[in-house]
Amino acid sequence: MRKGRTGALLAAACSLALLSADPAHAAVIWDGDAGQGTGVFSSVLCESPGSVVAQDNGDGRGPVFKFNKPLGLERCEAHGIRVGGSRYTFRNDSTYWIGWDTSTNTPDAGTIFQWKSYGTNDQHQQNYPVLMKVEGGVLKLFHIEVGEKWTLKWSTPVETSTYKRIVLGIHTSDEASSGRVTAYYNGAKVAEFSGRTWDDLGNDTRFGTYGAEVQDKRVINWIDGLKVGTEYTDVD
Repeated sequence: MRKGRTGALLAAACSLALLSADPAHAAVIWDGDAGQGTGVFSSVLCESPGSVVAQDNGDGRGPVFKFNKPLGLERCEAHGIRVGGSRYTFRNDSTYWIGWDTSTNTPDAGTIFQWKSYGTNDQHQQNYPVLMKVEGGVLKLFHIEVGEKWTLKWSTPVETSTYKRIVLGIHTSDEASSGRVTAYYNGAKVAEFSGRTWDDLGNDTRFGTYGAEVQDKRVINWIDGLKVGTEYTDVD
């Protein structure tokens, strides 16, 4: 009798543990600490004399990434992330939270983040479903639908040489009715919208500075605190 009761109690305890367990298994997927160097990225897209380096500016942050795009270049970016020494593959019908601090030396830094699609020309329908820019002293979040239909989802004035915390939650979907994007700025929720967020060959992160409109500008984007996780709390 006692043995049966003990077994019943153990079974009840196990059931309670299963019910209280987080089915999402919240976890940090990637810690892009600049102290690890540029090897945390899948690749660096920055032609000489441009450069991406980890540098300590003596401001108490420790090493941060310096994306240095000189005059004459359109791009100085880091593409994709590496986990366990290999390129991490983002997947459709999944939720990812991406967080980072950014500080630019100019109010016209161009594109500072792309949720970039793989492939070229006819290989993709959305070149970059989610994109962020700093232009005219304004930080802007765009959703770009099939057919290059750009929609501004949120914007705010920003100061140069000042760090801002950006967190994007992206639920990937190749169906317009299922994809979702949530944005936080300095800890406050500022935007939430639905739409297609996953292209035919998949998507990846790009951080830095990019755009034909900044080819005649010297842009530096300091980036710190890079993280990717499965929940907001993993990356805030």
